[in-house]
Amino acid sequence: MTNREGTPIWYELMTQHPDAAQEFYQRVMGWEFEPMPAAPGGDYRVASAEGTTIAGFIRTPEHAKAMPDMWFVYFGVDDVDASAEKVKSLGGRIDIEPSDIPKVGRFAFCTDPQGARFYLMRGNSEEDSTAFAPMKPGHACWNELVTSDQTAALDFYSKLFGWEHGGVMPMGPAADYTFINLNGDMIGAMMDAPDPKTIPYWNFAMQVADIDKAKSAIEKAGGTVRLGPDELPDNSGWMIQADDPQGAGIMFVGARK
Repeated sequence: MTNREGTPIWYELMTQHPDAAQEFYQRVMGWEFEPMPAAPGGDYRVASAEGTTIAGFIRTPEHAKAMPDMWFVYFGVDDVDASAEKVKSLGGRIDIEPSDIPKVGRFAFCTDPQGARFYLMRGNSEEDSTAFAPMKPGHACWNELVTSDQTAALDFYSKLFGWEHGGVMPMGPAADYTFINLNGDMIGAMMDAPDPKTIPYWNFAMQVADIDKAKSAIEKAGGTVRLGPDELPDNSGWMIQADDPQGAGIMFVGARK
């Protein structure tokens, strides 16, 4: 893939119940799913929106059964090995060393210095990924890092990917909400974890066509709406914070019709 360095190019749900997770996201997002027979671990499903691949669902491996269901992100890089070395030099950790997935690409699984996990990826395809496409229903539209130290986290990712400080939105006692830019384009934000005991993590929003229909679908499909719909500060839509039926946190953003 030829996306700019540091672009979110793929999303992945690690789940102990892939059948149930697939049914939930089909109902809420309208995604179509296809199995990837040759995938490592044997059970990998690819979610698509109108023919565009968006995310993968992978069954939690046996050695990670204690891990809760959780979403992850892959950031595109030109050289996975060089970027993995840079992660280490900046104080991060490599949990899975650079490895090849036949006919897919090369990846590494990393942890930033504060403890949030993410992937590095260089896909074999020369076509750009459009898994992240704000304002396009069915696609990811926001990437949010919940962390223990925004300043240190932004410094790490800026040196790794060239991300830029995109301004802040004051949140009172919750400190600032710091926006992340990539070559001037806003791709997400960072915030302090409300509970200092929280292990830092990446959180994501998916774009839907109608936020009220999404809320109804979430509830009917067994998910839990924790907050919303709330109107976004820039009046670009409405947001729901939710947990899927297996407990994985996910956000949905869309218009109110």
